[in-house]
This record gives sequence, structure tokens and C-alpha cells, in this order.
Amino acid sequence: MRVKAVIAYNGSSFQGFQKQTSTKNTITTAIETALSSLGISSPIVGSGRTDAGVHATGQVIHFDLPDYWRDLEKLKKHLNGQLKRITFKHITAVDQAFHARFSAKRRIYRYLIKSTKPTVFERDFVASLPLQDLSKLEEALACFVGSHDFGYFHKTGSDTRDHIREIYRAYHKQRGPYHAIYFEANGFLRAQVRMMIDFSVKASNGELTITQLKEQLSLQTIHSRKLSPPQGLYLARVRY
Repeated sequence: MRVKAVIAYNGSSFQGFQKQTSTKNTITTAIETALSSLGISSPIVGSGRTDAGVHATGQVIHFDLPDYWRDLEKLKKHLNGQLKRITFKHITAVDQAFHARFSAKRRIYRYLIKSTKPTVFERDFVASLPLQDLSKLEEALACFVGSHDFGYFHKTGSDTRDHIREIYRAYHKQRGPYHAIYFEANGFLRAQVRMMIDFSVKASNGELTITQLKEQLSLQTIHSRKLSPPQGLYLARVRY
């Protein structure tokens, strides 16, 4: 039986979502180890990869269960008892053709910024970045909306040669000293969100211009490929 699970995790103590040969400290390895202890040998497949230090409130994975595992609530309870920084929010049975990555239609990322110094309890979960001109920030975010070739807005090592992605929404919300930036798209390239955030924040502070953003987005020239800190980034939701 194939199941779909919605999970949340604190990524600050992991070296990313994807399994790696150089370390066992990944989200995937932790979950597969917990599954193995319950007699479940299936590998897990995620809707997307998150980097070291990046969190999730709505990551989606799929895996296959042996026939004797039918009580999904019991399975969730066992897994949550073993995993300290990962929580299984829901586990549901799905069609065998369901694929966490390829069946996904939209992905939503949220990036949290605090304009004042984060407390010791916030440092792993909120980025500390200056935001001077919010109108410039919103103008920069609006540039990303639509279908673009993001060949100049991703980290090398992406496992795809197709760099065209469609961003449906990109916007900013503020509550007191906290700022949230949202991107909703049909998919993202490796580190694309963090690169777009860094460029947009620098545009708000006058370090980069909207013209330079448009030049890089249209593949004319590269002005900056730096990444915003991972602490503020969350994979918030995946739509199917």
C-alpha cells in the first residue's frame, strides 16, 4: 500500500533533506531508519529537497507499506515517538501511481525575517536581514511572477536541464518586527528561493537595482548569485 505523509521538521540540526554518502544526518535517513525499525524497508520520496538548516511545515513524502501495516494512526504514533525533530502530521493511503514529487502541482515556500535582532530562541528559525524600502522589496518580488527561465537564479548541481518555472504569486506580509515573504510556483530549482530572496532584500536596501534584477532574470548578465541564510526558509505547503 502506498501512503502519502505530510511532515514538518526542524532543519537546523540536519544536513538537508536528501540522503547523502558523506553523512547520515539527513531528514531522509532519519525517517528511513525509523521506518526500518518498524519492519518497513521502503525508501521515501519527497516533494522536493531542502538544504541544510531549512525547515518545513508541509513537506510531503510517499513510501510503500507491507501488507500487514494497515493502521495508519498507529504508524504515525510510532514514528512520532521515535523522531524528535520531525513530526508526521498526516498519513493517508493513496493510489499506487501517486508520486510526491512528480504529482505535485504547486509548492509554497515561506521566508521569515526579523528586522530587529532575533532572540536566542529565534536564531535557528528566523533570518536577521535589514529591510529598508518595503515598496522596493514588493517591486522586486513582482518581477519574479510569471513564467521565466531561472537559469541565473539557481545553484549548480540541480538535477534538471529545464530551468523554466512559473511563479504564480510572490508577496510580502508584515506583523510588527516580523516579515514573511511567500513564493508559490509549479516548482523551484536548487536554492532558487534563497537566491531570489537575497536579490530582493538587496534591492530593498539599494545594494542592487530593479533594472539589474530584470537583466539577470532575462539572462543578460549575472549581478548576484548569493543566497539568503537558510534559517528563515520553510517549505510551507505542497498542492496536488
